[in-house]
Amino acid sequence: MQPIRQGDVIVLPVEELSGQKLPHLTLAEGEVTGHKHRISEGLAELYEKDGTFYLRVLSDTATLTHEEHRAIEIPQGNWTIRIQREYEPQGWRYVAD
Repeated sequence: MQPIRQGDVIVLPVEELSGQKLPHLTLAEGEVTGHKHRISEGLAELYEKDGTFYLRVLSDTATLTHEEHRAIEIPQGNWTIRIQREYEPQGWRYVAD
């Protein structure tokens, strides 16, 4: 499985996941606009451990949506969620969406 990117969020495949199951499916919230990267369709579970989110897609696919990006289908499996960073002369910073 390949990494999947939507704006500043990158979804990477992992073999196993752990953590506490969360009651929502919001992968990230925009710092500037408040828009959300969230699972809007399909059967999935979101977990958190030590500040890292993990997504388990149980259906064939789950739809990742955001108000400013096209919807993306995430295949069945286990995934970790990362916020992408970029380098500036002052150092690394998180990409703002």
